[in-house]
Amino acid sequence: MSTFHLAQVNIGLPIEPVESERLAGFVAMLEPINALADAAPGFVWRLQTGDGDATAVRAFEDERLLMNMSVWESVETFGAFVYGPQHAAVMKQRRQWFVPMRELYTALWWIPAGAVPTPRDAVHRLDVLRAHGPSADAFTLTRAFPPPDAGTGAAPTVPEDWTCSV
Repeated sequence: MSTFHLAQVNIGLPIEPVESERLAGFVAMLEPINALADAAPGFVWRLQTGDGDATAVRAFEDERLLMNMSVWESVETFGAFVYGPQHAAVMKQRRQWFVPMRELYTALWWIPAGAVPTPRDAVHRLDVLRAHGPSADAFTLTRAFPPPDAGTGAAPTVPEDWTCSV
């Protein structure tokens, strides 16, 4: 068993403020999707304020950007959640609520088990991924790297059926 966990960040630029009527559908899905994540196999932690979500967290220069950050036991458990039917169904609706991103908007990286990443860590990892592409420092589900204690083994693979047309 690895002594590392997988941290992830994803960001989005909403088409309007979270409080707007156009984002009501997104806001309505926050609680059920967060509860689904919290109960998912391999889930460890997620960034949240007292409201139970992270919509009030502002970590990027563009303060309109929303972020989601969580920690999982492995690439496989995170991928199973992301591409699972309930989460994928919500993701298929994201263009109703978010501006299409021109840059990478998701980054993954390994942290020691028990550590909690910060929004500052997330900004840095996303910057690293955008500047240098996937590496052991920051990667994506489709180009994952093994945890540091995995030795020289091959990187985890993502099954072909994990693709999600959104």
